[in-house]
Amino acid sequence: MNDLLSMTFSQLEAELLSMGEKKYVAGQVFSWLHEKQAASPDEMTNVSKNLREKLKNFYSFSSCTIEKKLVSVYDNTVKYLFRLQDGERIESVVMQYKYGHTICVSSQVGCKMGCTFCASGIAGFVRNLLPGEILAQLYTAQRDLGVSISHIVMMGVGEPLDNFDNVMTFLSLVTDARGQNLSMRNISLSTCGVVPMIDRLREQKLQLTLSVSLHAPNDAIRQQTMPVARRWDMDTLLNACRRYADDTGRRISFEYAMIAGVNDSDACAEELANRLKGMLCHVNLIPVNAVKERDYARSSDRRIRSFIAVLEKHKINVTVRRTLGSDINASCGQLRRGEGPQTNASLHKG
Repeated sequence: MNDLLSMTFSQLEAELLSMGEKKYVAGQVFSWLHEKQAASPDEMTNVSKNLREKLKNFYSFSSCTIEKKLVSVYDNTVKYLFRLQDGERIESVVMQYKYGHTICVSSQVGCKMGCTFCASGIAGFVRNLLPGEILAQLYTAQRDLGVSISHIVMMGVGEPLDNFDNVMTFLSLVTDARGQNLSMRNISLSTCGVVPMIDRLREQKLQLTLSVSLHAPNDAIRQQTMPVARRWDMDTLLNACRRYADDTGRRISFEYAMIAGVNDSDACAEELANRLKGMLCHVNLIPVNAVKERDYARSSDRRIRSFIAVLEKHKINVTVRRTLGSDINASCGQLRRGEGPQTNASLHKG
């Protein structure tokens, strides 16, 4: 069955017209789905009962239920383990900043990319998420918390550009003025460096922020930690990033996990600065998260400060990602992985 929550306005309108409904009904249904964020067609009170029954009987309706919810005592970060309708689990994290709330959403169940410092792919790849399943993470979190979420980062479990078409539909839906109406500039999409899809994204001319997981200054180090680097070397990747920045006018954010003794030396910082020279970009340093299956250690604060000093000497804009939700394992893949095999445990909140 076609998923209602995954349909763009034009697709929904065409479906309803084919069912003999008036054109204005599409606006009513779309509003219920994406502005009022109804949990089911039963809530669409200004839609005829006959149509509500048809929507329930002939279409699926993406949703996710809260299987586990963890709230940080330090900073109110909220981590969700959501159960999808087929029983699969995904993760989302809601973070509170001075400007409002940001949600980090997953784009796949599991991940194919196999980055060794990330927990997301340890359990393997299962499937892509539908556009409605990505949206459902946002809508469910907003209903649960009673807040309006203004920013989205696509940095949860999965590689967004490996689910390109569904992610593009999600972006179209979440920025639609008839629904959530988020600004594209308030959305960040993270990729480990799937070069052909970066070029395809560039052609869309979207004003989102592209974040590229770089994590190394050269191929030798990057290929140790990121299998994708064996397919597209750094020159190929960075050339694609330059094309993206030039064509969109949007600054690239390079994510760089600081791993003690692996990629955090001053020599690494010098090499990185030389590679990025002249590009519209900034570097976001990330103290690496502990993953029990790996033996990586995060760089010391002193080492991070020294790395920053080298980049700044070369006029490279650099920040250090603020650590949120450290007491609830808020990094990607930690909660879903920790649950182990699927069980029939009852759902609970809090």
